[in-house]
Amino acid sequence: MNTSSPKRRANAEKFFISGPAGKLEAIFERPVDRAVTGAVVICHPHPQHGGTMHNKVVHTLARAFLRLGFEALRFNFRGTENSEGNYDSGRGELDDARSALAWMDARRATGPLWLAGFSFGAAIAVRAAIIEPVDGLVSVAPAVTRFATGLSGQPDCPWLIVQGDEDELVDVEDTIDWVNQLRPGPELLVLNGVEHFFHGKLLVLRDAVTDFVSLHS
Repeated sequence: MNTSSPKRRANAEKFFISGPAGKLEAIFERPVDRAVTGAVVICHPHPQHGGTMHNKVVHTLARAFLRLGFEALRFNFRGTENSEGNYDSGRGELDDARSALAWMDARRATGPLWLAGFSFGAAIAVRAAIIEPVDGLVSVAPAVTRFATGLSGQPDCPWLIVQGDEDELVDVEDTIDWVNQLRPGPELLVLNGVEHFFHGKLLVLRDAVTDFVSLHS
């Protein structure tokens, strides 16, 4: 007899939300086996290098929050898959993230509003969290030296950065140097033997995010 616990399930809706350059393709997921406790918006990696809302790390971030009862919104930046508009070197993508946050803030059922992102999306999320009030931020392998330089401040919320020490695209030393310039700065978790896309380590990432969000929600 199978005595293992059933996996948590989520209802998923695919639709478009209004963005500043046109419609943005999105997926909204809601836990169905427990009460809703919060909401999160998740930003995907670089759209010109194959990044979409279906990326495995982005999907893992959604699973981490859904395990805690959060509603999760993933969306495609402008010009990505079926989203309208064109790539805008991070400028327009910041506006897209702010539009997604506004949609989720108006739609969410209850609880805190978090923001998360991976790589390019993590850098965009950092910039968005400085402008828009959020209750927490998760940045995975943030491409901060390319897309989050010259910031006017830093996010005023619990903030976790997760990166592998073998990241071949985002240099871990650059991330450490950047974090050391921030006061008080985020919590930085460097995972040993982990590269940029967390191959074989997605469950480690999921559990790290779950632990942090549980502590600060």
